[in-house]
Amino acid sequence: MYSKEVQVQNQVGLHARPATFFIQKANEFKSSIWVEKEERRVNAKSLLGVLSLGIVGGTDIRIIADGADEQAAVDSLVALVESGFAE
Repeated sequence: MYSKEVQVQNQVGLHARPATFFIQKANEFKSSIWVEKEERRVNAKSLLGVLSLGIVGGTDIRIIADGADEQAAVDSLVALVESGFAE
């Protein structure tokens, strides 16, 4: 299991469009991947799950992966979040 914490950079957070990019990236990996905000953890490959967290700009989230490509998955998703989803 591998995880990293990252702060959401874009102002609107993980609304529909950035969440879709996030999920598409998560689905490129074989590992099980989760997003954690405070005490809630959801499947990072589920649009409804990610949207249900209500992640806004400036929020700290933890990205957790478990599997063969866990480190690459987490590092790739952290980089995507840090890029602000090119918004």
